[in-house]
Amino acid sequence: MSIITRIKGIFSKPKSSDFIGIALRQHSIAFFAKKETENKCDSVEVKALPLVNTLKELVSEQALKGRCNIVLSNAHSQIVQVERPKVPDTEINAALKWQIKDLVNIAPDNMVVDYFDGPTLAGGMEKVNVVCAAKNDLAELVTTLSTDDLSVESITTEEFAFASLLPIQQDAVLLVCQQPNEEINLLIIKNGQLFFSRRLRGFVQISKKSEDELMMGVIDSLSLEIQRSTDYFERQLKQAPIKTIEVLVPIANEAFLARKLAENTNVEVKLFTMPDAFDNERKHAVAIAATQLNFMEPG
Repeated sequence: MSIITRIKGIFSKPKSSDFIGIALRQHSIAFFAKKETENKCDSVEVKALPLVNTLKELVSEQALKGRCNIVLSNAHSQIVQVERPKVPDTEINAALKWQIKDLVNIAPDNMVVDYFDGPTLAGGMEKVNVVCAAKNDLAELVTTLSTDDLSVESITTEEFAFASLLPIQQDAVLLVCQQPNEEINLLIIKNGQLFFSRRLRGFVQISKKSEDELMMGVIDSLSLEIQRSTDYFERQLKQAPIKTIEVLVPIANEAFLARKLAENTNVEVKLFTMPDAFDNERKHAVAIAATQLNFMEPG
């Protein structure tokens, strides 16, 4: 987001070559330290607000150094889709603040907004997906994570972090993804671009469900949301049918979930394959993704 280009230059540049990915969650913070000698994944519980107090402890206790990318969770950012403003490109961000002011709970003068192109609907109406976060919260995050040995390189959202894990491929893929104890995201990625995203509600507690409990409406509800998303992508956006659904929901019954979702669709459903050496780190997928250099940033 654009605030980073304005803030990070005033801080000292770190000498370490380490790359740190930090993924914010509602009740915890996950991190991945990509080092020359060894890598480390872990997460810490946020015991009390403000969240930056936990961040300070994390930086100190783990001696984090190098460059850092931050991933905002659904609780720390908002995404809304609106009609593209009929203004020059240089004025879009300013116009969007006032266009979405009644759709989000952040005052326009405290907004940091960015956007990525949405679909062109029937009649030629262009949509944009607006990513919005509170400026004071981002500034506090950047200040906390900017030390003599650590600098913030970028801030993005869960959607782009998850999407960056997928290899670029011509056919569209629907990714069902989730951070632990967060809501589920449905993403459609094609040719390395995020075409579609939906944040679902009501699935935070899915990790606590047994197989029998998942069968009592949870899987059917998720299947319905997946079907609605694929129908919109294929019928409203006039895109070729989705051929693959991948599941990255780090719960004990993940394989069972994928298998049952496959029974409700004619599309291939498979578990997402983590990058090499990270098979056992599915719950830290977003923090790992944050260290990849090929972020598909908004805008």
